[in-house]
Amino acid sequence: MKITVAQLNPVIGDIQGNLAKILNTLSQCSSDSTDLLIFPELFLAGYPPRDLLERSWFIRKIEEAIHELTKISMKCPEMGILFGAPLPTGKEIGKGLYNSALLIYRGKRLTTQHKSLLPTYDVFDEARYFDPAPEIHTVSFKGETLGISICEDAWNDPELWLRRNYPFDPMQVLAEKGATIFINISASPFNIGKEEIRYRIIRNHAKKHKLPFVFVNQVGANDELIFDGRSIFVDSFGEPVEIFPSFKEHVQTVDTAVSGKPDLYVPQDKIESVHNALVLGIRDYIRKCGFSKAIVGLSGGIDSSVTVCLAKEAIGSENVMGVSMPSPYSSKESVEDARRLAENLGIQFKVIPITSVYHSYIDSLREHLQVGEEVDVSLENVQARIRGNILMALSNKFGYLVLSTGNKSELAVGYCTLYGDMTGGLAVISDVPKTMVYKLAHWINRESKVIPAEIIEKPPSAELKFNQKDQDTLPPYDVLDQILHYYVDEGYSVKDILDLNFDAEIVEWVIRAVDKNEYKRRQAPPGLKVTTKAFGMGRRMVIAAKYAA
Repeated sequence: MKITVAQLNPVIGDIQGNLAKILNTLSQCSSDSTDLLIFPELFLAGYPPRDLLERSWFIRKIEEAIHELTKISMKCPEMGILFGAPLPTGKEIGKGLYNSALLIYRGKRLTTQHKSLLPTYDVFDEARYFDPAPEIHTVSFKGETLGISICEDAWNDPELWLRRNYPFDPMQVLAEKGATIFINISASPFNIGKEEIRYRIIRNHAKKHKLPFVFVNQVGANDELIFDGRSIFVDSFGEPVEIFPSFKEHVQTVDTAVSGKPDLYVPQDKIESVHNALVLGIRDYIRKCGFSKAIVGLSGGIDSSVTVCLAKEAIGSENVMGVSMPSPYSSKESVEDARRLAENLGIQFKVIPITSVYHSYIDSLREHLQVGEEVDVSLENVQARIRGNILMALSNKFGYLVLSTGNKSELAVGYCTLYGDMTGGLAVISDVPKTMVYKLAHWINRESKVIPAEIIEKPPSAELKFNQKDQDTLPPYDVLDQILHYYVDEGYSVKDILDLNFDAEIVEWVIRAVDKNEYKRRQAPPGLKVTTKAFGMGRRMVIAAKYAA
C-alpha cells in the first residue's frame, strides 16, 4: 500500500482553513500515486482546541466540514482520507464528545475509531472534554487490515515510559483483532529528547507485533505548545523506512512494501532542536495572533540577546526592533554590546535613555518611599517597570508584539519584576534554564559571532544598581538549575535533593523562592514549552497555600 503522510500545521479553530489544507493536499495527490492520505489528530479543529469543544456551534461547523469533505472524496474514488476531528457521542451521559479518527472513502465514512486513552498529565486535559472509545476495531482497506489509533493509544508501554499505566493496551487489542499495519495519528508536543522516546515506542510496537507502523504527527506551534512533526514509518522489524523532518510541514508518500534501514534514524541534537522549536514557536504565535513584528528590550545581556536572535530567525530582521533603555546604572559597554548585536542581525535599533524618567519617579515618590542613598528593591523595580511601559508604548503605536526575555531559572525563583521585565505578549525563553541559554548562544554563534563574545563572557547582571551581579542574590546558575530540575521537573522533596549532596541552605532557599513566587508566574505571559515540565499549563500549583516539600 502507498500511504501519503501529511505532516501539516493547523490553526486552532480555523475549520475552513484546516479543511482547505486537506483539500489542497488532496489536489496534489493522484489515485495512482497513493491509496491513503493521512492527517494528524483533531486536524480539522487544530490541537488543542480546549474549551472551543464546549461550544455547540463549533462542533456543528466541524460536522459541516466533515460532510463537505465526504462529498469531495467521491472525486478521488481510489483514495482513502484519514483525519482527526471531534465527534458527538450521541449519548446523554459523559462528556458528549469523542476524539476521533475518520476514514472517508468514495463519498462514505468507511470507519470511525475513537481515542481510547485520554491523558490528563502534564499539559493534557482530554478527560475534561472527551469520553473514551467504547470499543476498538480494525478495518479492511485495499488488501490491508488497518489498526488505527490516536496519539496516547500507543503510549501505554511501561518499559519505555515510566509513569502511570492504563488498564489495557489499544495496540495489543488491534494486533489481536488482525491488524496488518498500525496507523497512529497524533498531536504530540515537543520537549527535549521526546522524539527519541517516540521512536523507541513506535519501534517497540512494530517489533513486538511484527507489524509496520505509520506515525503521523502535527507540526507547528499553538500558544505554549510546539509540535515538532518528526512523523515516521517503520517496517515490521521496527526499522525506519522514512523519517520526516522536524519543525516544518512535509507531505510525502511511503510504500509499505519497502524495508527499513537500521542506520536511518539519528537523534536530533538537543540544543539545535530547542533552537528550532523556539523559532517555530515565535513564528507561529506571531502569525496566528495576527502580528507581523516583534520588539525586544536589549539590555546587552545574554537572555535578551538570545531572544532577539530567535526572533530575527523566526520573522526576519526587517520585522524586529531592539530597544536599549539605559538607566544611571547601565554600563556604556552594555549599550554598545546591544548596538553591535543589532548591527550583526540587521534589525532596527533604538536607544531610549530612562535616567530622566527614573529621577522623576524618585522625586515624586521620595517622601512616600522614604528614598535614601541606597537603591533598594523598590527602586530597582521602578527601572524595570519604566522599561516595560516604554516597550508597551511602542507596541501600541506601531503594532509590535513585545517579547519578554526572562529565563526559567529567574522565573522559578522570582528574580524578575511584575509589570517590568515580565511585560510582554510571549515569554520566549521562560522554559529555558540559564545554563541552557548559554548553550543556545554558543549554538547561534556556531558559524560566526552573531552575539558579541563580551555578552557571553561577562558576569550576568540586571544592572539596576552599581556593581550588581546576579550571583549577589542567586546561587551559581549551574547549582541553581540542577536544584530546580529536581524540584520543579522531577518533583523531588527537600530530603530527596539533600540526599544528592547539595548545600542544605541553598536548597531550602531555592525551594522557598519557587513556592512563594507562584503568584508572579501566574501573571506571566504565555511561555514556549521545551522541557518536560514548564511553568504554566503543565504545572498547576496553588498560590494561596501552605505546604512544604
